[in-house]
Amino acid sequence: MRRGPVLATLLLLWASAAWSAPCGIDYPSFVAAMKAEAAAAGASDAAIDAFFEGASINREILKHDRGQSFFRKTFIDFSQSLISRNRIQNAAIYASKYDATFDRAEAEFGVSRGIILSFWAFETDFGQVQGDFNTRDALITLAQDCRRPEIFQPQVIAAIKLTETGSFDPGKTTGAWAGEIGQVQMLPRDIYERGVDGDGDGRVTLKTSAPDAILSAARMLQHHGWRAGEPWLQEVKVPDRMDWSLSGLDKVLPSRQWAAMGVSAREGTLADLPASLILPQGRKGPAFLAYPNYKVLFEWNKSFVYVTTAAYFATRIQGAAPYDIGDPDPALSVEAMKGLQRKLAARGHDVGKADGILGAATRMAVQKEQQRLGLPADGWPTEALLGAL
Repeated sequence: MRRGPVLATLLLLWASAAWSAPCGIDYPSFVAAMKAEAAAAGASDAAIDAFFEGASINREILKHDRGQSFFRKTFIDFSQSLISRNRIQNAAIYASKYDATFDRAEAEFGVSRGIILSFWAFETDFGQVQGDFNTRDALITLAQDCRRPEIFQPQVIAAIKLTETGSFDPGKTTGAWAGEIGQVQMLPRDIYERGVDGDGDGRVTLKTSAPDAILSAARMLQHHGWRAGEPWLQEVKVPDRMDWSLSGLDKVLPSRQWAAMGVSAREGTLADLPASLILPQGRKGPAFLAYPNYKVLFEWNKSFVYVTTAAYFATRIQGAAPYDIGDPDPALSVEAMKGLQRKLAARGHDVGKADGILGAATRMAVQKEQQRLGLPADGWPTEALLGAL
């Protein structure tokens, strides 16, 4: 790789940062740093030059990144908006159409078809809506931005390597605003490292080949720790009273211990596995035991509501009944949630920015304050908690 004085200086500045280019700097300097990073990772001059030719920052991408309002939806609202009779019917159609491929995914990688069908449905409606953002520009924009450069800079390098293999056309490849590609919306690094040629044509093309998409998704989940033959989520009934502070993804107990506390399966029996009791909308709403495979799904998406909805939909695809909606306490408004987050921060809890989103840190802080105040510690923020604070 050709390196002039500017690149040499940049390399000295960030050589100790695990090949992390400085974020937020001017675009030409950032591109120079990323080119040096790609060269250090073994990419050829030709692939690097081809990748960056005509590239630009897309400010529309940043608007999407800052404005993900669906993260503010409750589990019930979100799941009911995504799960429809039509989607369930389509899942059955695609399960039948690619039956042999799903059998292969389970045999080789241990991943149940319900999970792949669920994400395939939610991400692109089974390949029908894959996104029309230029993937290269999306990745560069998010890699240069300082919110999550550690996630997206490695994706740029992977996309350059895919360019080198002929599997990525920088000027033409399109996908989601966050850089995911294809029918199951995988990022370039997962495609490069774990893509599978499912249809035997010698290429991994997740945009046009369903077998490639299905098997690549299965291999990715296996890589991240999916355990063959085990469930991921099971709806349960909970007693009217119990130690609600034991709920939450940060606590794990053997299922027999949950059973001893009065937790029981709505259908079938509890799996003999360690599990977390999750209450997406508190003790009065739907309740689930989340088994080890559930946590693997956060490698696909970091949102608790999204992952829980996808995991639940996968159980529906495989025959589970609709969840019991219960009678949960009303959700706080966005402004009330922001106010709650500010109150929690004032009490020393690290909840990040007061953004009105009930994320993992806010749920944990809510649960701790509920315990302190003698309220049912189920992690669901209510007007009663807000008033007590």
